[in-house]
Amino acid sequence: MGEGIANCVTLTSLFLRFDNNLIGDNGTKYLGEGIGNCSTLTSLKLFLVKNSIGENGAKYLGEGIAKCATLTSLLLNLNNNSIGEIGAKYLGEEIAKGLTLTSLHLLLIGNNIGANGAKYLGERIAMCATLTSLILVALNNSIDHKSMKIK
Repeated sequence: MGEGIANCVTLTSLFLRFDNNLIGDNGTKYLGEGIGNCSTLTSLKLFLVKNSIGENGAKYLGEGIAKCATLTSLLLNLNNNSIGEIGAKYLGEEIAKGLTLTSLHLLLIGNNIGANGAKYLGERIAMCATLTSLILVALNNSIDHKSMKIK
């Protein structure tokens, strides 16, 4: 799939839904590489619910997305995977590189990102200077009051 997407060099909008599969970290590596080659992409909607994606998978996806220099709208649904605290950090770091991102919908239900993962995400998302719309859903992630503190 990643190789096929990589060949779509004039693609501006991409919607992929692969819920309840076994994509895992290796599959997200290939998918991230493919998405990263879509240099004209402005809108990406990616649903990868319940795919055994861990922290490295989150990193690979983030790296691919960060290469989309013209991306303005991102909907990323990673509900019920296992990205954890470190995966949330990787994802936040890469999303923050999106210099043209105006709309971000990030769905991370049941990923055990914890307080530190939520803190990392918040700090990195705050770096998106062009962001005008944000939806962040992070239910069932063991987030406590510490990550809600304003500096």
